[in-house]
Amino acid sequence: VGNISTLKKMSRGNYEQYTYISRQAIRYNIMQQAGWDNTPVDGKSGVVQFAPSATIREYPEIDLFGYMKTSSKEEGKNDKGGASTRSAVVRLSNAIALEPYQSDLEFLTNMGLARRQNLENGIAQSEIHRAFYTYTITADLDRIGIDGEISIPEVERAKRMNIFLDTVQFLYRDIKGRRENMTPVFIIGGRYERKNPFFENRIVLEKGAIRVNTLTEILESSGDVKEHTYVGLTSGIFANDTELKQTLKAGSVAETFGQLKKEVENYYGESN
Repeated sequence: VGNISTLKKMSRGNYEQYTYISRQAIRYNIMQQAGWDNTPVDGKSGVVQFAPSATIREYPEIDLFGYMKTSSKEEGKNDKGGASTRSAVVRLSNAIALEPYQSDLEFLTNMGLARRQNLENGIAQSEIHRAFYTYTITADLDRIGIDGEISIPEVERAKRMNIFLDTVQFLYRDIKGRRENMTPVFIIGGRYERKNPFFENRIVLEKGAIRVNTLTEILESSGDVKEHTYVGLTSGIFANDTELKQTLKAGSVAETFGQLKKEVENYYGESN
């Protein structure tokens, strides 16, 4: 059998397996590509964590994704030391495949190097899966830039959120010597008063077509959702892209990200 490099997978009630990308992996790539992976860390407490001196004022990473920082008696502000935490303001779900895994394998060798010295070469196998993936992002705009006594200006809050959106729009991942394009080909969402991930686990793909009825029912569930939802897609990808454009009034992916960025700017403009 040799070495096998496996994909992360989960099973559903239909006994099919679906590959997924963990939210931690997506977060890592977003922080790296946004240029925010510079928050200082230390391991004095025995656990690698963000440095106690790091604050959201200087570091967008812990502003958006939170932290847990512990300090000793000597480092703490009181005699007992202790821990301070910030829950994530931006939350990601795992990216789950919309099409089942079919146990495809790729065979790998190091023949090119082995032949240079007439050496034996090993054989490895790698699970492969080409599919559409869906994941959900939620951001609490009320909490960005606010942590205890720290409150950064609204202009900086909007800037951080829009850098985040730009990064997601052109996201990619470097995996085992290849660069995978993770730019969204379908996006639905908006800015809502009710802080609920309305469309999480609601994207269904059937024979290359996105199930429209599921999404229209969600849109009709609330006037706020219907009025403030934007939809974008890349033409020629899905079998029913004409239906998506007509029924959901879908524009392009770039237009939808532009609308979301305007909503962010309007929100922080309203806060002034």
